[in-house]
Amino acid sequence: MTEQRSRAAIQAEIAARTGIDEAMIERLVRGFYTKVRADQMLGPVFDKRIADWEPHLLRMMAFWSSVALMSGVYHGRPMEMHLPLPVDARHFDRWLALFEETARELCPPAAAEHFIERARRIAESLELGIAFRHGVMLRGGERLKRPDAELLLPAGD
Repeated sequence: MTEQRSRAAIQAEIAARTGIDEAMIERLVRGFYTKVRADQMLGPVFDKRIADWEPHLLRMMAFWSSVALMSGVYHGRPMEMHLPLPVDARHFDRWLALFEETARELCPPAAAEHFIERARRIAESLELGIAFRHGVMLRGGERLKRPDAELLLPAGD
């Protein structure tokens, strides 16, 4: 079986099991980033880096297509892009909370769980990578806590 045929079979199985398709991915990505942009904690992190949102949203749709459907359409390096961000566990927790909320609002339960499980793994991996970049080796259950002066946090936190 060729790689392309194998990928198509995997995508078909995931779609049949979860109901996920490219239209659902677009709704999820657009809905999620609408919340992110309005969020007091996450909005400023993104606003400092993204001037034109449409290319970012298209890139995130390709990313989630590759993550959720194994489509292989995303060819970026997410770890490299996230390493310099002024974030810690608080940001990842908020990102996950908004993502989970959006997935549960916009997707059927099987699809929401599929997306959420992958989002949790992605957040954990990025948090570990950022910690390592800053010379912190997290052990099982430990979280990245950086000094507030190094982070973009809302006033009063």
